[in-house]
Amino acid sequence: MRTNRKTIAAGLGAAGLLGLGLYLAVPASAADPSPSPSASPSEHRDQPGRLGHPGRAGHPGKGHPFWRARALRGVHGEATVKRKDGFHLATWQRGKITSVSSGGLTVRSDDGVSWTWTANDDTRVRKNGDKSALKNLANGDQVLVAGERSGDTRTARLIRVPKKR
Repeated sequence: MRTNRKTIAAGLGAAGLLGLGLYLAVPASAADPSPSPSASPSEHRDQPGRLGHPGRAGHPGKGHPFWRARALRGVHGEATVKRKDGFHLATWQRGKITSVSSGGLTVRSDDGVSWTWTANDDTRVRKNGDKSALKNLANGDQVLVAGERSGDTRTARLIRVPKKR
């Protein structure tokens, strides 16, 4: 049986959507308020590659699921995820900003798909590795947006502008 590029791309896309679904679902299901014991900072530094990110030992949160998604080169997608409160449609898009307002932004992917995202107080914006705000984004910025869709409304939970290389 021959494996062609389309088959491989479809498999990688499905794996990326699964990863995104887990990223969005796991925080919602982690409702246990009791803290679990953790290693001291010095123990973290002694474990290179901890949290699944090579060379970033001892930095909680740096093993972010999206660093793996970059390798997939996907431009947009959706996945249905199950949480305690029911099913949700997780969605993501990579592309350039075509318009920004105080209530959201429109992003156009390389394949021509254009989606409008709403933003609210829960939307996290990261620009060049630092916390930022929606007002600091500009037309033409390359972004990765992740959130949820309900009906025709996409609500951004994370807007990330990668560091310039």
